[in-house]
Amino acid sequence: MSFLYAIGGATLLILAGDALVRGAIALSLRLGLSIALISLTVVAFGTSAPELVISVQAALEGSPDIALGNVVGSNVANVLLVIGVPAMIVPIAMAGSDDLRNYLFMIGASILLLALAWTGVIGRGAGLIMLGLLVGFLFDAWRRSKGADFEDDEIDTSSGSMPTPKMAALLAFGLIGLPIGAHFLIEGAREIALSIGVSEATIGLTLVALGTSLPELAASVAAAWRGRTEVALGNVIGSNLLNILAILSITSLVTPIPVSDGFSKLDIPIMVVVSLLLLPFLLTGKSIGRVPGAVLVALYGVFVFLVVTGN
Repeated sequence: MSFLYAIGGATLLILAGDALVRGAIALSLRLGLSIALISLTVVAFGTSAPELVISVQAALEGSPDIALGNVVGSNVANVLLVIGVPAMIVPIAMAGSDDLRNYLFMIGASILLLALAWTGVIGRGAGLIMLGLLVGFLFDAWRRSKGADFEDDEIDTSSGSMPTPKMAALLAFGLIGLPIGAHFLIEGAREIALSIGVSEATIGLTLVALGTSLPELAASVAAAWRGRTEVALGNVIGSNLLNILAILSITSLVTPIPVSDGFSKLDIPIMVVVSLLLLPFLLTGKSIGRVPGAVLVALYGVFVFLVVTGN
């Protein structure tokens, strides 16, 4: 039953997250927002919604290791799987000053998380700082989007003509389904951890993190099939930024998050190193092809091994 709860919860999270993304895109287009800004904000927020619900609910239920492990594990999975798997289908282009600017901001947020972890707790003061940085990043993205030229096919603009009842139904299903799916996934993961003697941190870094990263993976693979590989990079950068600056900040404002030694000495440093793997490609403008993509996927297997043996 624990496995059924976990699988059912993860499935509901994927479906609800997809519904929320589709509904949010339709609403944003209806309001006349730019396609590029929607990609960086609304889509990233939508695909990160499962992580937000999981982390807040886990922290409130007394499982801070699941809350933090979910964010750290999701960021690792986003880089190694959400970039690696699509790259094995179609080479992913790594070009553009805006991509590099946003990526460097993501690296800065990752290093900030590591510094906060060394203090032993992510409190409300840190949460306010991270939330302020997120607002600054979003304002900068909005400012840079003004006056820029965007291609109409970056996102399916037909979503803007979606009937209002359908748009409302998608948003409602996403908002209702996410907390329900989160509850079942947390309960199932917790029972699995207890039954096989694995720590909650391990479950959070692997099973829960992978489950909540599936929306990003599905979106990036679909984009690769359509030849829009730049969506994968933007999805990863936006989601990883939101995981740290939005999800952890909101969670810490609800309740302070204690950080165990395993996170500060192993898991978060690994997350920072993994994030830096994309830097050479962004600096040189070289695409990530099938071989580097396969290496990234293999590294995810190494990460899971280290987590299981280290926790």
